[in-house]
Amino acid sequence: MNDLMLPLSGLSSVGGKSVVARFDGGMLSSNSGVLALAEVEKRLRVAERLARCIDDPRRPDQVIHSVADMIGFRMKMIAAGYEDGNDANRLRCDPIFKMAQDALPSGRDLASQSTMCRLENLPGVRELVVMGRAMVDLYCSSFRQVPKRIVLDIDDTFDAVHGGQQLRLFNAHHDEYGFQPIVVFDGDGRFVGAVLRPAKRPSGAEIRPHLRRLVRAIRSNWPNIRILIRADSHYCSPQVIDWCRANDVDFILGVAPTTTLRKHVADLESSTMARLEASKTNKVRRFKEFFDGAASWSRVERIIARVEVGAQGADTRFIVTNLASGKAKALYEDVYCRRGAAENHIKSWKTHLAADRTSCTRATANQFRLFLHAGAYWLMWGLRAAMPKRSSFAVAQFDTLRLRLIKIAARVVEMKTQIRLHLPTSCPDQRILRIVLNRIARLVT
Repeated sequence: MNDLMLPLSGLSSVGGKSVVARFDGGMLSSNSGVLALAEVEKRLRVAERLARCIDDPRRPDQVIHSVADMIGFRMKMIAAGYEDGNDANRLRCDPIFKMAQDALPSGRDLASQSTMCRLENLPGVRELVVMGRAMVDLYCSSFRQVPKRIVLDIDDTFDAVHGGQQLRLFNAHHDEYGFQPIVVFDGDGRFVGAVLRPAKRPSGAEIRPHLRRLVRAIRSNWPNIRILIRADSHYCSPQVIDWCRANDVDFILGVAPTTTLRKHVADLESSTMARLEASKTNKVRRFKEFFDGAASWSRVERIIARVEVGAQGADTRFIVTNLASGKAKALYEDVYCRRGAAENHIKSWKTHLAADRTSCTRATANQFRLFLHAGAYWLMWGLRAAMPKRSSFAVAQFDTLRLRLIKIAARVVEMKTQIRLHLPTSCPDQRILRIVLNRIARLVT
């Protein structure tokens, strides 16, 4: 029995007075910050971009919830921490989520879980390809002016699954079945693309067409842009290197150590070890560059070796690049090592926004889910991008933004000519919320 008038039991008295609590507060929401995400959505138009890629088979005169409205609702749910589609059944009547979808609090409820499930299974392969292109267009439109060069960080991440999903594969390293999608971010943390794939190391033959589609889509927006591809040794294959050279794309990739490469740094490792013993410091790091290549490569390439010697011995790493300028140390430390920020972006997308919730049976539905979570990433990124540069919120993680700025309680009062939101007087972040709402209007549209 769920009687709203029955008080909660088990609450202790305070100051000699009994505490009576009932679920009779009326139009209340614990997610008033979702309205800020709605303002970001109005500028970026993520839901509209994705919806245009889907052919809606429903009769227009019988449609209650448009595809764009459903996508927008789903993305805001994910951004607010409700990544499970079942949560739609409880949030569809939330007054704040209704307002975020441009509906009155007293109006018709939003889409239910079953409607969301049908939406996720609606796009086909061709529509998903177009959707991937739309995500690249969204990325390009997020700049106020065309940059001279962009850096694309490409990486893959393991996504464990527990069912009979299409494309799932057993991964011996993780000892689980799962996917291993390839995700792409730029150097500033903007989301560029994601591709669902089996849980295995990507081959050069698989990476090359993905790069071709990605670069082609970017250059259709910016024909003269310089592109630098940055990735670890998983992506250092002859097909990738040859394609980058043939298409005027710069690259800086990790290289797995080989006997041939180690011969080039054997003397440097010995001299660095001697220098460590003489200097009595904790570590000594030195660099060397040379031209060499694997037997499968079509030509020799510029190789940079980083030799670091410490108490545990020598640690040597190699990278390969077609960049002609730049010193070895600067290319390694200031360019290549910054790809580590992509791990934080993946964490924001996968952990804070639950992008690993790929539990649909069909691979197309799971690919669409990656795009939905990518859309939620853009909403959170836009919220963070609107922060003052010197504010701690400008570098805050998404879960911190959610806790501090989205999970704010509000009482919603709908009147004849206006809707009033009564927010907590004790809200600790009301000042930054005032500032960011004014700054969201400056986001690129």
